[in-house]
Amino acid sequence: MTSLEIIPITGIGEVRPGDDLADLIIAADTEVRSGDCLVVTQKVVSKAENRLVEIDPNDPFSHKPLVEQESVRILRRRGELIISQTEHGFVCANAGIDLSNVERGQAALLPVDSDRSARGIKDRLKARAGLEVAIIVSDTFGRPWRRGVTDVAIGCAGIGAIVDLRGTNDSLGRELMVTEVAAVDEIAAAADLVMGKAEGIAVAIVRGLPAEWFRSGSVKDEIIRDPADDLFR
Repeated sequence: MTSLEIIPITGIGEVRPGDDLADLIIAADTEVRSGDCLVVTQKVVSKAENRLVEIDPNDPFSHKPLVEQESVRILRRRGELIISQTEHGFVCANAGIDLSNVERGQAALLPVDSDRSARGIKDRLKARAGLEVAIIVSDTFGRPWRRGVTDVAIGCAGIGAIVDLRGTNDSLGRELMVTEVAAVDEIAAAADLVMGKAEGIAVAIVRGLPAEWFRSGSVKDEIIRDPADDLFR
């Protein structure tokens, strides 16, 4: 891989429950090509799938019962902050429930199955426009021991979540024994650089990825670490 293009798709507009994201992408941008990878934000996937819940707009903590509801395990509490594990296996703040970029009085829950959401968008783009693309559903997560947030993949289709470099050699000829690259997380973070948090851009094209990365993939099956292999839970 010598270079990448990352291109924001503008013109999608406000997404509402029941909207078809594939149709919106086709209508907004005819520059999408087969072989591209599209990064789609969790927020618009949740809106399209009607994962919106009414909350009290006058109570800044009215979404907290939803956090308990959407969590299978509470790992830490500090004041109003809850770090929990979701049904998907994600460990994140407040079960991934988001109040930004939704109408006042609403909270957005994570998609029920983000890999399935990605497959649906991929399949509809193929059926309606003949486009053979990969899809990554991205969301913003914090990280233990590091300040700041970054986008990561919470679902994918048509691209491997992990690039396994074990058994290959580094630049000095040493065999790599444990290196597995979370490629979809790196792509999601790169795409966020052109989407931003306040620009209202919900989809970006990532062009130039190696052809061998395009395969059947799953965040749930490849990225989520088995608790038996986790040193911190």
